[in-house]
Amino acid sequence: MEDSIFTKIINGEIPSHKVYEDEKTLAFLDIHPIQTGQVLVVPKAQVGFVWDLNPEDYQALMDTVQKVGRRLREVFTEKERVGVMIEGLDVTDHAHVKVFPFSSEDDYRHKPDMSVEPDHSALSELAAKLAF
Repeated sequence: MEDSIFTKIINGEIPSHKVYEDEKTLAFLDIHPIQTGQVLVVPKAQVGFVWDLNPEDYQALMDTVQKVGRRLREVFTEKERVGVMIEGLDVTDHAHVKVFPFSSEDDYRHKPDMSVEPDHSALSELAAKLAF
C-alpha cells in the first residue's frame, strides 16, 4: 500500500501544525477547516476505514478525539459545541476523525473553500495555543 498523505505527515515528510501526539495517534490542524480550530485525529496505523482498526488502535483514536474535543472547548469558549465527523471523503486511504468547534447547524455543515491558500502563520499560532 502506498503511503497516504497522513502517513507522510506522521513520518515528518510533509509539515503539519501538530496539536497532540502519542504512540498510536497524531492530531493536527486541518489546513482547510470546516471551522477555525478543526483538528484531524489520525491513527498512526494506516487503515482505510475507522471501523477496520484493531480494537486497541480504535480505542486510542477515540481517546485522542475526546482529549482534543475537551481542549477545543477550553480554547473556543465562545462556541457552543464541539463536533465530530467521520466521513472519509477527502482522504479515503487513511482513517481520520474531524473535531471542530461550532455553534450552529450552518457552522457544522460549512464546506471549506479548498482553493484558498492556508495561512500557515495563523495555523502555527493556533496550534501552539491548542497544543497539550
